[in-house]
Amino acid sequence: MAPEEQRTSDFAMRMAFALEKDPTEGPRRTHVTLKIILVTLAWLVVVPLMVAYGMTGKHRGDEVFTLAALANLVLPFSAAVIATRNKRSGVAGLYIVLTLLMILPSLVIGHAG
Repeated sequence: MAPEEQRTSDFAMRMAFALEKDPTEGPRRTHVTLKIILVTLAWLVVVPLMVAYGMTGKHRGDEVFTLAALANLVLPFSAAVIATRNKRSGVAGLYIVLTLLMILPSLVIGHAG
């Protein structure tokens, strides 16, 4: 085999390998999606419960509202980190935008006490 033919066949083999789908990609993406959904559901449940407890609970005070404001920022950001680490840039960008949008509500929650 000539050196030029060897280079061509090496290139063809590399391209064929690159085009093959990784068999573990599907379960990995499902696992990452479930983690992101878990963090999102925790955020959607925990923050309103903390705000409601801060307004109606026995221990009304700034600490509960501060913790709710912190959770309102940290939980969407952690979902963005999970998505970024697992090469899901579209989902990560969505959660970064969501985190930035939650700054104003967090300020309002923080000053509610």
